[in-house]
Amino acid sequence: MSSQNEAAYLDAARSSPLAVKDAPEPAPPSSNQLIIKAKAIAVNPMDAMIQQTGMIVPPEAYPYILGCDVAGEVVAVGSSVAKVKPGDRVLACAERGCFQKFNTVDQSLVTKIPQNVKDTEACVLPLALCTAAVTLFQKDTLALDLPRLDARPNGKVVLAWGGASAVGTNGIQLLKAAGYDVAAVAGNRNHQYCKDLGADYVFDHKSADVEKEIIETLKEKSFAGVACFIMSMDIIAACARIADQLGDNPKNKFVGTVLAPGMNYQGPLPDGVSIGYTWGDSLKYNEVGPAIWDKWLTPALANGSMKCKPDPEVVGKGLESVQAGLDQVASGVSAKKIVIEIA
Repeated sequence: MSSQNEAAYLDAARSSPLAVKDAPEPAPPSSNQLIIKAKAIAVNPMDAMIQQTGMIVPPEAYPYILGCDVAGEVVAVGSSVAKVKPGDRVLACAERGCFQKFNTVDQSLVTKIPQNVKDTEACVLPLALCTAAVTLFQKDTLALDLPRLDARPNGKVVLAWGGASAVGTNGIQLLKAAGYDVAAVAGNRNHQYCKDLGADYVFDHKSADVEKEIIETLKEKSFAGVACFIMSMDIIAACARIADQLGDNPKNKFVGTVLAPGMNYQGPLPDGVSIGYTWGDSLKYNEVGPAIWDKWLTPALANGSMKCKPDPEVVGKGLESVQAGLDQVASGVSAKKIVIEIA
């Protein structure tokens, strides 16, 4: 590679700001890996949470590189990688920390960026897309029909609570591509945003009667389950009550959540209602990953049926700007994704 690697390190639990310094040059990629020179990276709430709380990262892992969402140029590929080649523009979900100039990633969570999409737009997708896809489509979660380029309405409706979140934004679009009607729950100011993504119904999460309104509106519909894209025990409890009223079998009396395995839901659960858990990269081990990343995503971006949402807000250039992005995410953002240009 032509230049020295550099990374924004979390030197210790809860340390701030990140320390930008030289980093080891990536080793040659293994057979199923590739190396990406980052052009743009995005910040997720999980990144800010880890920095603020010290959770998830074991003490021996420091200094640690945060980040999952990257777009850039392929500079090297392993012997078994055929889907991309050096020089291709790609977006990827990086499992080894993307807040660095060069990223080694598994080919299963990589796809080409079409010409009509900028790097700063593409990088908003990876982790939120993976999380939404796991919640909606894996056999151990909602097990819904997979997205298609020739989406055909199937007459079924899914409730998506948190429709304006990054994961919910991807969830709405995935559901529409899979043929479902979408009933989204979001704040009033984001109702049009959800409709523009394809939501068929939108409810105000601040309404005192929101559960009744949802049940009354959807009670005559063919109900397919609930996707709760908000990490809140109270909201999951509300979703469980709704699933209990609208579902009529174990499959649709189900609430898919963005809780990771081990973050067990401790709230009330009506008889017959089940809760699902999500680990963002688990789709690479089953049929969901190839269906999304290899077959659907690039052409869907190219034809405009999948949009790079939430919109990117570029807060700076260079790894020195990552801390400002983390601070902004920690203070709360809605219907936008914080992005840093790298090169």
